[in-house]
Amino acid sequence: MAELATDPFPGLSEAEAQARLVAEGYNELPRSNRRTPLRIAFEVIREPMLALLLGGGVVYLILGNLEEALILLAFATMSIGITIIQETRTERVLEALRDLTSPRALVIRGGERKRIAGREVVRGDLVVLGEGDRVPADARLLQSQDLQSDESLLTGESVPVRKIAADGAPPLSERRPGGDDLPFIFSGSLVVRGSGIGEVLATGPRSEIGKIGHSLSSMETEPPRLQAQMRRVVRMFAMVGGAVSVAAVLLYGLLRGGWLDAVLAGIALGMSMLPEEFPVVLTIFMAMGAWRISQARVLTRRAAAIETLGSATILCADKTGTLTENRMTIAELRTADGKSFRMADRPGADLPAAFADLVETGVLASAEIPFDPMEIAFHKLGKERLSRHEVLDKPDWQLVHAYPLRPGLLAMSNVWQSTRGDGNSLVAAKGAPEAIGALCHLNAKDFKALKGSVEAMAAEGLRVLGVARVSHRGTDLPETQHDFKFEFLGLVGLTDPLRASVPEAVSDCRSAGIRVIMITGDYPATARMIARQAGLDAESVVTGSEMQALGDDELARRLKSATVFARIMPEQKLRIVSALKSSGEIVAMTGDGVNDAPSLKAANIGIAMGGRGTDVAREASSIVLLDDDFGSIVKAIRLGRRIFDNLRKAMGFIFAVHVPIAGLSLLPLLFGLPILFGPIHIAFLEMVIDPVCSLVFEAESEEDDVMRRPPRNPDSPLFSGALIGWGLIQGTLAFALLAGIYLVALRQGMPENEIRALTFFSLVLTIVGLIFVNRSFSASLLTALIRPNRSLMIVVVVVASMLGGTLLWPFATSLFRFGPLHLDDLAVTLAAGLAVLACLELLKPLWRGQLKA
Repeated sequence: MAELATDPFPGLSEAEAQARLVAEGYNELPRSNRRTPLRIAFEVIREPMLALLLGGGVVYLILGNLEEALILLAFATMSIGITIIQETRTERVLEALRDLTSPRALVIRGGERKRIAGREVVRGDLVVLGEGDRVPADARLLQSQDLQSDESLLTGESVPVRKIAADGAPPLSERRPGGDDLPFIFSGSLVVRGSGIGEVLATGPRSEIGKIGHSLSSMETEPPRLQAQMRRVVRMFAMVGGAVSVAAVLLYGLLRGGWLDAVLAGIALGMSMLPEEFPVVLTIFMAMGAWRISQARVLTRRAAAIETLGSATILCADKTGTLTENRMTIAELRTADGKSFRMADRPGADLPAAFADLVETGVLASAEIPFDPMEIAFHKLGKERLSRHEVLDKPDWQLVHAYPLRPGLLAMSNVWQSTRGDGNSLVAAKGAPEAIGALCHLNAKDFKALKGSVEAMAAEGLRVLGVARVSHRGTDLPETQHDFKFEFLGLVGLTDPLRASVPEAVSDCRSAGIRVIMITGDYPATARMIARQAGLDAESVVTGSEMQALGDDELARRLKSATVFARIMPEQKLRIVSALKSSGEIVAMTGDGVNDAPSLKAANIGIAMGGRGTDVAREASSIVLLDDDFGSIVKAIRLGRRIFDNLRKAMGFIFAVHVPIAGLSLLPLLFGLPILFGPIHIAFLEMVIDPVCSLVFEAESEEDDVMRRPPRNPDSPLFSGALIGWGLIQGTLAFALLAGIYLVALRQGMPENEIRALTFFSLVLTIVGLIFVNRSFSASLLTALIRPNRSLMIVVVVVASMLGGTLLWPFATSLFRFGPLHLDDLAVTLAAGLAVLACLELLKPLWRGQLKA
């Protein structure tokens, strides 16, 4: 690291530094308390839906129904365990990401330099900065030697800004990130050139990066809509089930006189109507959904994001580091005589001689070990496209002097001297085109031509540098660059390239009815070029100054058609997101910098970059892209839609199954017939077969049109009228068939235990048939049968094994009060499942359109 030779400032003493550390705290951003597994478990148990499960288990335990209590408690424990594992894994990954950004600092204390942890820097410390250093705190520069800082994490701008010492700055310098020739540096920025000493002005939450993080605490995220809907459904079922159970107990007791049996029958009926499975299924779907999305390198921080993904109508993408790679690449070369060469036209080929000279000189005008993104681009192109280096490959040239940038001359020069002792030197210069033109002493005509070329390249969104060189004899070097007679070689156009996955991702979003809006702090020309490359409509570009003049209503109208926003400040990003949400849009916002954090948290779905992104951005987001791949967003949206589709299938299936279970529990009570099912049967059906079968739907593959349909209306209920109606039709048909089997068996005089076994087996196989009916809303039965689903095969085997166990294992047979079944009885049970499946497949086309709406 480059360090200044002398330290004219003694800095704080260790005692003063320790006192300030105690008084003002560590230099670190406020972070939410890391949740321990115990804390996560407590939060999960407090969830009303799981509390219902646990409460039900306790009640049945008090009533002495040990089997039912144990089953309820087992499933509640399983749900809590899955959630704890997923949430703990998320916390662990976030902690690892946070640890990646813990810089160290070189400070001057008591006149001596010492390296300390960045979190121990205090206000008043003198920090020594060099190329490649991460700035540990906000500071005012006391000394600056050609210092440039990359502040893109704060401003969104990928181009570094120049810094000057405070004594040379204007008296009223504004303390803000971004902008050239200011004396302030900011926590989190990266020094890409030069060196300096800064006096720390603010640390931790008082720094610019900390202020943004602190402001997020006042913003509240929206509660999950599915949980709210589920609570309403649970309450409704609980009230109806409770009323019917009480009525059944009174009816049974008054008509039959056995009040103990009446209580048991009432409990069984209540269990058949209470939706114990709903919270289990929702919890498992959300946990498994987060796991599936994590396989696409996307970390889900909030379960609500999974349900919202399928509803996203707008995707606001930050340009720098999100749509682009956040690295500079040379895109075009122009020689002094006006000839141009685009890198994309001849990829991989050696450069023609005139253009090779231009690039080679640019490399020589850069640092030998570059940190500046533009200098890195020169070195990279030189290695890839120059096979013969006239200077670079010769060991008899060495760098002897550098002329840095100055506020009055935005150009720098490197002097390379021959080691053969002949006194020959080569001076290479690069910088702002007008500054290079001045060094070359161009006449008015040549200046006009230069300006025209620069404007043409800038119109394509390129950042333009001029390159020049001159030969020099002798060891005496002039005091300034102006004293050389440079030869103008040409112009170099640099760009921050688009990520390769972006065009396809944008196309997929368009086909899915999701509008992509690009928001950037960069210039309109650059924004327009990137938008065109990404496949966005770049005709209408709204700038930050234009947006400033728009009222809220005018902005809302402009947002209906505008696709690109340029020169946007962080607070304006938040205003854009708020305006879109006010218009009824479901907004997903991507970003990686601290400047993105407020809009990430305000968006319905905040998507942060995990690799380059800041802690503040990740904490504010609901989703983190671990590989920073924009294309992963489309994968997450696809999975989000699939998860919601499968959740609806599971809920429709549960509705359908409840009808015959409740009907067969209520039928004997109403007509004075032998009681079929007790609490153990209902618990077995609902807490074993029903949830296990529901898990089949979580593993279902996506519908063919999942990314060709418009986004789901977020206000549309999970339990839509069409879904409830379809579930009731399925359940009513199944109940009618099973009731017929029950009544025919009674009329034929079968023993009560055999009737119970026959009806129970028929019900279970009917449930299996309903699984195949609900596997797809759009596919045919044949497709549903042959579509691979390993979970389904496992469930079928488990169900068959459990049914076999209830017949062959004496303990189970006694527990369930089953009689023996013969081959003709088993044929009836199999025919029942097939009959329900065939009938419902014939009815499905009538409901298909409503179910997919």
